[in-house]
Amino acid sequence: MHVLILGGDGYLGWPTAMYFSARGYEVTVVDNYLRRNNCQDLDVGMLYPVPTLMERAKIWHEKTGHEIKVVIGDLAEPQVMRSLFDGSVKYNWCVNPKFTGIPETVVHYAEQPSAPFSLIDYAHADLTLVNNLRVTNNLMFAVRDFSRDTHIIKLGTMGEYGTPNIDIEEGWIEIEHKGRKGKFLFPRAAGSIYHTTKVMDTDLLWFGVRMWDLKVTDLMQGPVYGIETEEAAVDPRLSTIFNYDEVFGTIVNRFIVQAVVDYPLTVYGKGGQTRGYLNIKDTLQCIHQSEKSPAEKGELRIFNQIMETFSANELAEMTQRVGQQLGYDVQVDHLENPRKEAEEHYYNPTYQGLIELGVKPHYLTEDVMAGMFKVVKKYKDNIRKDVIFKGVKW
Repeated sequence: MHVLILGGDGYLGWPTAMYFSARGYEVTVVDNYLRRNNCQDLDVGMLYPVPTLMERAKIWHEKTGHEIKVVIGDLAEPQVMRSLFDGSVKYNWCVNPKFTGIPETVVHYAEQPSAPFSLIDYAHADLTLVNNLRVTNNLMFAVRDFSRDTHIIKLGTMGEYGTPNIDIEEGWIEIEHKGRKGKFLFPRAAGSIYHTTKVMDTDLLWFGVRMWDLKVTDLMQGPVYGIETEEAAVDPRLSTIFNYDEVFGTIVNRFIVQAVVDYPLTVYGKGGQTRGYLNIKDTLQCIHQSEKSPAEKGELRIFNQIMETFSANELAEMTQRVGQQLGYDVQVDHLENPRKEAEEHYYNPTYQGLIELGVKPHYLTEDVMAGMFKVVKKYKDNIRKDVIFKGVKW
């Protein structure tokens, strides 16, 4: 089986590539270093240096014997995307330059992934819109034109739903209106330009499913936490990108870094914002189980990809408790909320679909968090306090 991973240099993309490669899949990754370049342009730090995508693929091959083919290119350009399906692709690194063939599965991570980034100003909003929607549109047409049997796994976000005052179903909802019933995409209420592009991704692919019988699984993922994966343990240079800043870092990762360097935990407003979370190891499981049980032709299958829910206050309290047990003086600071969002709200999402497919959840326990503290501590000297919070507002 050939798995094509778009956005293969990212926090989730590179671990996904190793995960599939270790299990015997043919893997091709594509990236243009958009995230790295954005981090550099904004001068936000990473916890540790990360080799280039080509260097990591070489290290992976040297350590395991497995090949991950690498393409460096901008997927917002139609011909770059189409080359991955029509055999004209030019690999930037590979062991065997022969075209691996049309992928049976495409994992779509290739987007600007940050809500704060998308609202820095109009230029960053424009970049987010143009990149994210063009990549999704180019993928949809490449699959339509070259391989309608290819299964698209698109990473969505729970942020598409917002925080409605009803239970959040897995993508779809049945509605009765004036004596008639219908099944519709669950109402969306995105809270940023980034999240709005993810809503539009869903709509684009729903169009492709209806018009051309494409096969799509849309994974509404919550914030991911964690650093270590089984495959990265082969060599520390294979560790994934880890951001701890306000723009690209996720909340659990940020809180732990803040605790390690005696920076008060940045809880926005009242701290009642509740979301669904999952360990990076479970992201890999979710993608794999979706690949093993693909959507049918003409199906947009949607799963809510979370394993448990926490409020910001609950995460801060756990971080403080674990940090104090490890000898850190962890303080919590309730900042004026820079975001326009409900700080107290109802939140009850359904998320059984992926567990029914076979995902075995990893839960956020104090022991798990303590393990993350120990990893972050190794790189304490790399952490820059000046990039932790800059106050992007909307």
